[in-house]
Amino acid sequence: MRNPIRSIRLATIVSLLVLVAAGCGGSDGETTQPTTVSTARSQELTRVGGTMEVAAVWSGEEQASFKQVLDAFTAKTGTQVTFTSTGDTIATVLRTRLEGGSPPDVAVLPQPGLLRDLAGQKVLKPIDDLVGQAVNQSFAPHWKELGSVEGTLYGLFFKGANKSLVWYNTTAFRNAGVNPPKTYDELLATAKTVKDSGVTPFSLGGAAGWVLTDVFENIYIRQAGAEKYDALSRHEIPWTDPTVKEALRTMSRLVSDKSLFAGSITQTPFVQSVDNVFRTPPTSAMVIEGDFVPGSATQKAEPVKDYNAFPFPTIGSSAPAVVGGGDAVVMLKDTPQAKELVKFLATAEAAEIWAKLGGFSSPNKAVDASDYPDDVTRSNATALAQASVFRFDMSDLAPADFGGTPGRGEWALLQQFVDNPADVDGIAAQLEQAAATAFK
Repeated sequence: MRNPIRSIRLATIVSLLVLVAAGCGGSDGETTQPTTVSTARSQELTRVGGTMEVAAVWSGEEQASFKQVLDAFTAKTGTQVTFTSTGDTIATVLRTRLEGGSPPDVAVLPQPGLLRDLAGQKVLKPIDDLVGQAVNQSFAPHWKELGSVEGTLYGLFFKGANKSLVWYNTTAFRNAGVNPPKTYDELLATAKTVKDSGVTPFSLGGAAGWVLTDVFENIYIRQAGAEKYDALSRHEIPWTDPTVKEALRTMSRLVSDKSLFAGSITQTPFVQSVDNVFRTPPTSAMVIEGDFVPGSATQKAEPVKDYNAFPFPTIGSSAPAVVGGGDAVVMLKDTPQAKELVKFLATAEAAEIWAKLGGFSSPNKAVDASDYPDDVTRSNATALAQASVFRFDMSDLAPADFGGTPGRGEWALLQQFVDNPADVDGIAAQLEQAAATAFK
């Protein structure tokens, strides 16, 4: 949403989930009596049978983990679910499918800006009657605000993310004799020490433009502060503002020395950037990204023993801050199957299936902390609640054409900047031109 994000209390402590209203959707295919679930952590669902399609950006391990959630839904409802992975082109895919009259029943959107765009086109179905009570009881108000447009709830945030993390290979740090840095200057100094030890310091998956927006946003909120972050996210100040240029110059200190990075930043896929740090021996020592990193790795590694994470460092005298993200479930078809799935995904039971697999943080306060598989995951999942300053990912709040589409807007321009980090004024002007067009 474009409203200021004031706080978040993503508590992953043991609590009781109040039973949400039982669904009574219609049928499509086989129909039997509703399946009553005895635990208060679950939702009473109807065995509607039939088939449905869900589309989301997830692939690889994330797709496999979500598939286990969908399998549990199938077991409860008899509904066979087809999952479509859109990758980062979800905005384009959904628009094409909508224009062709064949949208998926349900989509999981990584950008509130895209949610607002689709709601404005009147293609999303309200979900207040389905999960409004559950959202009020088990989610912080912030998540309801992000999922709502003009007071109507359209999105249920099933997955959250702490994007203010730097993951590191513990062996690489131990061999270099370094500890997790606390400041930006210490981060750059640590990188040089790691390089001297014979390991490339960083791996950054800049082939995915959103990775670069996350780096910029973490720098910007620390230097400019939360109020300026809010103003820029709503385009109330231009991208040519001095605070933007200052953040770009600070980012250039990180990306200018190409010898600190494994391969070309803008040609390194995100998963490869993770694997570079998680493999044995490591290709790189650090990767800057969110708490979903372990779930994205194809290299097997053990938390604490092989890898760990530290908060994105402070800059100057800045207070600690957390930039986060989330994936919102929306309905594009008003079918019984879609309704039952949305109700199921609002439960702690559904979230805990993925939580136990790792690479996942739930905005649902009823999720038991013991369901997170290790201390690293548990710590990162609860860090949002401890943050004195939190803001949602800025690019995800923007219109999709500016903040959420490959080859366009902020994604493409920050890739251009990384390739030529000396041109701060030029890239700021291009960012402002693209933002002014998108925010009309």
